[in-house]
Amino acid sequence: MKIRVSRDVLAEAVAWAARVLPSRPVVPVLSGLLLEAGEELSLSAFDYDVSARAAIDADVAEEGSVLIPGRLLAEISRSLPADDVEIVTEGPEAVLTCGSAEFGLVTMPVEDFPTLPTMPPSIGAIGGGVFASAVAQVAPAASRDDTLPMLTGIRVDIDGESVAMAATDRYRIAARDFTWRPAGPDVALSAMVPARVLVEVAKSLRGGEVSVAMGDGVAGFESVGRSTTVRLLDEQFIDYRSRLTSDWSIRADVAVTPFVNAIKRVALVAERNTAIRLSFTQGQVLIQAGGGDIGRGTEVVECELSGDDIQIAFQSQFLLDGLIGVETEVACINMESPTRPALIQDVPGDAQPAFRYLVMSLRQS
Repeated sequence: MKIRVSRDVLAEAVAWAARVLPSRPVVPVLSGLLLEAGEELSLSAFDYDVSARAAIDADVAEEGSVLIPGRLLAEISRSLPADDVEIVTEGPEAVLTCGSAEFGLVTMPVEDFPTLPTMPPSIGAIGGGVFASAVAQVAPAASRDDTLPMLTGIRVDIDGESVAMAATDRYRIAARDFTWRPAGPDVALSAMVPARVLVEVAKSLRGGEVSVAMGDGVAGFESVGRSTTVRLLDEQFIDYRSRLTSDWSIRADVAVTPFVNAIKRVALVAERNTAIRLSFTQGQVLIQAGGGDIGRGTEVVECELSGDDIQIAFQSQFLLDGLIGVETEVACINMESPTRPALIQDVPGDAQPAFRYLVMSLRQS
């Protein structure tokens, strides 16, 4: 193989593909990036659960393929001078030259690299911005505890033009509804996609339209020459919709930005896993934290309250995750009592809320 490619193009593609490389590969070849030169240059990574493939333009003098240690290639490619990069295979080495810099990288057997999964059939498409926004809103509620795989995923329910995403870690539920362009009017399915993979995909593909594919226990996402596949989780999930509906007796409408900033300031004196206390009265909400060995903090923010005054407490980061997910200027906080969960949602005028976030309250000391 002999190719020449722009340093910036190569570095970006290598970094994108290398993000799925396992930190502790089951077999050594899974730590490698597979470079295949034909009409274009493709870079692929695979760990048996997640695959990533990026296709870029390159001047291909000799077609071929080579398997190079991925993390090392990523480190080298982003540190190279601003010049074209030439990669040539010579025996057991891939010689990488850029300006006066030259690296001889020991390659791995290409034939030992596993075959990447086939991309399933496309079921529709969505703008990368909407996709990234929806994932960012629900993903914070997904669990990081791998002993409960069901809680580490994002539930995706598709019914024609409507898509619903949801995640939970048992202490909060985040849900987002949006529309997309299905491949056909009868598209209807449900899937559990690993949250960490969906977050990476959404971040990296937010610039263009994202094609979504599903089938045979695999989900695929493709945009602008980059594609990712991931093995789906068990579809079992809680009936989250019933938990997001209730006859809330108290409603507080508060401007998101000043409320979030005030909570962040007051939380500076909150000890780990202690509560942020909110006292809602007519016209304002008093935010309090601390009172222990570190100190205490209070701040008042304006709000509109419907219903009785209420004092309620939340874990600060859980509360912030919900408020930051609200994309309207004002957030609506629905409450019943200090011991019941609260529902945070956007306020889109006369339309139904697109984002809803149920968070457990904490016992106040």
